[in-house]
Amino acid sequence: MKFRFLLFSILVAFSTISCLDNMQKAKANTAEANEETAETTEDSDFKYWTWITADASRTDESYTEEFKKYKENGLDAVLINTDTDPELLSRLTPLAKSEGLEVHAWIMAVNRPGDEVALQHPDWYQVSRNGESCYDNRPYVDYYQWLCPTREESRNHILSLVEGLAKVEDVKTVHLDYIRFPDIFLPIALLPKYDLDQTTEMPEYDFCYCDVCIAKFKEMHHKDPRDTDDPQIDMEWKQFRLNRIRDLVNDAYKIVHENNKELSAAVFPYPEMADHMVRQRWDKWDIDYVLPMIYNNFYNEEIDWIGFATKQGVQNLEAKNTELHTGIYIPEMSPEEVTEAINQAKANGAKGVSFFDGNAFTPEKLAAVKAASEE
Repeated sequence: MKFRFLLFSILVAFSTISCLDNMQKAKANTAEANEETAETTEDSDFKYWTWITADASRTDESYTEEFKKYKENGLDAVLINTDTDPELLSRLTPLAKSEGLEVHAWIMAVNRPGDEVALQHPDWYQVSRNGESCYDNRPYVDYYQWLCPTREESRNHILSLVEGLAKVEDVKTVHLDYIRFPDIFLPIALLPKYDLDQTTEMPEYDFCYCDVCIAKFKEMHHKDPRDTDDPQIDMEWKQFRLNRIRDLVNDAYKIVHENNKELSAAVFPYPEMADHMVRQRWDKWDIDYVLPMIYNNFYNEEIDWIGFATKQGVQNLEAKNTELHTGIYIPEMSPEEVTEAINQAKANGAKGVSFFDGNAFTPEKLAAVKAASEE
């Protein structure tokens, strides 16, 4: 009798252990399945963008063909430069939308080459430390015509252009480009082109010293930066200019949100670098998306630098509700390098990638994007 009772107890214990083991295995399988689902969802949320420049003379049919090509190869969004023309943007937006693409209104913000309204007001333009105005003395290239972000009239002009684009139906964001000061330091790979040695801040590339900027700074800090032997070590003067861009962005943010749109921007690779090179500290802005232009070849860097710079920006944005989507310069990349660039961005926390630009896509590079989007 004792033996039968002992045998019964062993069988019950074994059964219980087996049940518990099966339950644990089921839980483990469920957790693994949930993890895989989460990874799949995360990958499916990864967005693919491209910058393009519009031409009003092109037909709707040609644009529909272009947009269809992008969508069929895994792209989700187009950033369209219409030279701030709301009418052209209104024409192209439904064409892109009908092919399943998001539309973002791309605007050259502070740098306004050929702006017919601004050109009627020479005093709106930025002035260098050596007293030359961008109106007729343009740093580096002829299309560098930078408006002052401090002067009320010029900043209101920029914001009015932002508002015009924000009112276009079905646009997802207004996308600010050149939302900064002129390059105080060029990317290192570009220096030989201009035969420059930029080891210090050169006066002809140091902006803005217009009367309005100087007066506002003196009102705040009771000194004139032009009286300083070495303005580059005056942190208040540097911060003053960082804040002028920040304030302009924050005002644009309010405008686009009042029109039920969002704000995005093309920015320099990561905040500390942007601060140093172009007076742009984008991790301090009110903004929904940033697309840092991590163009590795401009800086004589290898592909893995895309991952490094992406990670820097993601870490800077940890406390903000701003998404980072890595900008990739593809003209000089092979299809294999395009794939590696996407993987570097994904592995380092980007929410997507944007390619400069649509014209640089070959069938092979598009195939690389499509393959990445389907993983």
